Amino acid sequence: MAKLTYEEILKEAEAPVQPNFSPGPEYADSRRVFQGIPSIERAPGGRLWAAWYAGGQGESPLNYVLLATSANDGESWSRPLMVIDPPGNVRACDPNVWLDPAKRLWLFWMQVHTLHDGRWGVWSMTTDEPDKEHPAWSAPRRLCDGVMLNKPTVLSNGEWLFTISHLPAKVMDNEKRMLPGFLRRNLRALLSPDEAQRIDGRAGACVYVSSDRGATLVQRGCARVPEENSTHNEHMVVEKQDGSLWMLVRTSYGIGSAVSPDSGVSWSPVVATGFPHPSSRFFIRRLASGSILLVKHGPLHSTPGEPKPVRDRLTAYVSADQGRSWQGGLMLEERECTYPDGTQAPDGTIYIIYDHGRRKEKMIMMARFTEKDIMAGKLVSPRSRLRIVVSHATGVIPPAEDWSGMKGRNDSGQPLIFTGI
Repeated sequence: MAKLTYEEILKEAEAPVQPNFSPGPEYADSRRVFQGIPSIERAPGGRLWAAWYAGGQGESPLNYVLLATSANDGESWSRPLMVIDPPGNVRACDPNVWLDPAKRLWLFWMQVHTLHDGRWGVWSMTTDEPDKEHPAWSAPRRLCDGVMLNKPTVLSNGEWLFTISHLPAKVMDNEKRMLPGFLRRNLRALLSPDEAQRIDGRAGACVYVSSDRGATLVQRGCARVPEENSTHNEHMVVEKQDGSLWMLVRTSYGIGSAVSPDSGVSWSPVVATGFPHPSSRFFIRRLASGSILLVKHGPLHSTPGEPKPVRDRLTAYVSADQGRSWQGGLMLEERECTYPDGTQAPDGTIYIIYDHGRRKEKMIMMARFTEKDIMAGKLVSPRSRLRIVVSHATGVIPPAEDWSGMKGRNDSGQPLIFTGI
């Protein structure tokens, strides 16, 4: 890879990518050897949309975003109908789909050079036709710097709140082992002292707001995770009945918590919630009933002698008292699984999507259930189902001499191999 200046790296990452609405065989299930990190949303008429990313053998410049749909409540899914695949060493990842109050469907994703370029970038497209199988989409638009993995939250005052991370330069340091070519040594070395200081100075689990239906975003405040516990944040926010904002954030020890009394301007220190949890994504949102849904790995309380939590036993809980106590416990998936995202239908049905075995099983899975199921700790509603397959990739990593046709060759024609996080 030819050596680039830092300014050239940022310029490449900030170039719009034309979505591919007719993905070729190189994106087929049989070609994908890695996939995960999904999101799900429901259109007003019932059509479901799912987004996730794949490409290469893990987290790498080869990543691209896929979008698929279901017209029968998730019982079966289309092949990918859209792919966002930036050229060169720019990757697309961390997608999320969201239906806004005006019934527009948004597709968000991150676009970044290599793995981490110090700036990152949140991109979006929208459609006013979310119940069509092939809707018309707006042109891709870069919203702001940063990383946004989770859905926005509509506050009681009408503002849209976006949870966007600004990651410290140490993230690049820690993951330099996954970088190709000259970037393998240390991307931070490319930064000027002022740029590195700027990146570290604004790092945090930040919130942006929009008062104009997403046309513009303005940063409002940040919760600061102590450096020794800082990781990818992946934070989510729930507005409590008293108007305060409750943030849960991924940390090195599991799930941290912070509170804002002033709509996100200021935040309390991030402290441990006490929930046993691996350093991984979780899902939290307020349900139509007023209860709060939490989907996490494992039980709510630690048991003496129990091993450290890992990425399995994905379980749904509900709280009727603003998160002070939790009830139920519906096991959605016992096996290795990660990164839940969810939505709710007007009739109360809850949809949770997650990945199972990103490199081995390579499956995107969905659970469909209700609050009654959560409280019962088992499926009691007639239409509830677990382990619905959204996508099953079957690609096998080929030998180095037969990498043609796969998404993932370096300049020498050899396969790029990366581990993930």
